Amino acid sequence: MGGDLRFTDDEPRIHPTAELKSCRLGRYASVGERVVLREVEVGDYSYFERHAEAIYTTIGKFCSIAANTRVNALEHPIERVTQHKLSYRPNEYFRYLGVDKDFLERRRGKRVVVGHDVWIGHGAVILPGVTIGNGAVVGANAVVTRDVAAYTIVAGAPARELRPRFAPEIGARLEALEWWDWPRETLFEAVPDMQTLSAEDFLDRWEGK
Repeated sequence: MGGDLRFTDDEPRIHPTAELKSCRLGRYASVGERVVLREVEVGDYSYFERHAEAIYTTIGKFCSIAANTRVNALEHPIERVTQHKLSYRPNEYFRYLGVDKDFLERRRGKRVVVGHDVWIGHGAVILPGVTIGNGAVVGANAVVTRDVAAYTIVAGAPARELRPRFAPEIGARLEALEWWDWPRETLFEAVPDMQTLSAEDFLDRWEGK
């Protein structure tokens, strides 16, 4: 930390009841109570609230993931004689029969990608293979079955576009600004403007710096 008193410890915060397997967490990332993550990358400053779950997912920076969400919800092989895990995880019931590696790779191949500054609301479900753009909002209890464009608000089951967060030109300027990649020294200076300025005024002040 170099003795700079402006900054708290940037190590990830993981609740003792959370379960993580083969995950990578960025600076200031936070994983709440009874969160379950499997093969998930979590960007700087992003956080999962209690009882959330994610698997085979890449999460950008500054994402807010609410309680009881499910990112990359489990898929079942409905084309098989049985869709039960008996067919792809028989090892839970029998000796000498291992995990179906082809089905495992099929699941891994449908990775979910969440951009930067995304808010996923309480109880939302993101289905396999979906990409959510930077700055998007997913409403509470939404079921996201297809990609979500940057700076778009979606809600419902299945999720549908409600409106953009900003006018298209403002969204494009925010993506070009890439403030989520700024060093924390710059973020520290920018926070007061984030609190008080409109998106357009913030861009006018910070573009080109």
